[in-house]
Amino acid sequence: MMNKLLWAAISSLLLTAISCGLEENKIITSEPLMKESRDYKLAMVQMTVIGGDPETNLSHAADLIREAAEKGARIALLPEAMDFGWCHSSARELAGSIPGGSSFEALRIAAVDNGIYVCAGIIERDGEKLYNAAVLISPSGELLIKHRKLNELDFAHELYDQGDRLNVAHTELGTLGLLICADAFAAEKTLSKSLGYMGADIILSPSAWAVPADHDNEKEPYGDTWRNAYKPICEIFKIWFVGVSNVGSVDDGEWTGWKCIGCSLACDHLGREVIQGPYGEDADTILYIDVELQDRPARGTGWKFTIDD
Repeated sequence: MMNKLLWAAISSLLLTAISCGLEENKIITSEPLMKESRDYKLAMVQMTVIGGDPETNLSHAADLIREAAEKGARIALLPEAMDFGWCHSSARELAGSIPGGSSFEALRIAAVDNGIYVCAGIIERDGEKLYNAAVLISPSGELLIKHRKLNELDFAHELYDQGDRLNVAHTELGTLGLLICADAFAAEKTLSKSLGYMGADIILSPSAWAVPADHDNEKEPYGDTWRNAYKPICEIFKIWFVGVSNVGSVDDGEWTGWKCIGCSLACDHLGREVIQGPYGEDADTILYIDVELQDRPARGTGWKFTIDD
């Protein structure tokens, strides 16, 4: 009888422990799996970037990310080097790590607080090296992709080291690929095509599009460089391509005195221009597009019949 009572007590304790364990696991895995969405709103955050003033830039970005989320956007796409400004030398001393640095943390907090994917270009310190980098952060604050620019302008190599890889992230909003600015017009569009082969449904491209101070947009409308880079990739792979530039003056580096002028651009899966942002160093705005992802027409060797330069 004593053995039976002892066994009953032990069994009761085991069942209680198992039950608690299940409840604990339920808490640990409390974030539900989300059904894939093929249609959603994306915010193109064409923001002012002040060279060498990351605190102001990141604060402004947080405000715009919040506004984008309130308008129903699932992704907020921000410009290249939006914390320090492209080629601003202050990053040599002040840039942080990815993850962990102050720029990354500010964007991570904005993503979590607003329940939105955030993609942005920031400068990365890794030991003695400095990278023109970009990140894709999930609504839960996870770093999904870190991309280091590959096709940097010649004179910027003095400041930035070169990246050495590409990647995509599989999310409930499709497979997201990441490039930075001039990566899109690498020879024969090699980098963009690589993301197409890797399964990207949409390519996100933080950018910093600049012109000389005396540029006349009426005589020379800005944007064909990017249309020519984006549209063929969209048509070939049936994917979306979205580039977002900052606005404001360039006050350090080789292009001091130039101006970043926005003109952010989105093309759909048929290569049609969905929207082009306003031109001007004061054209700080958010543009919204409704993304409609398509099924891939081919994979792997199937592309050999469709890719034609």
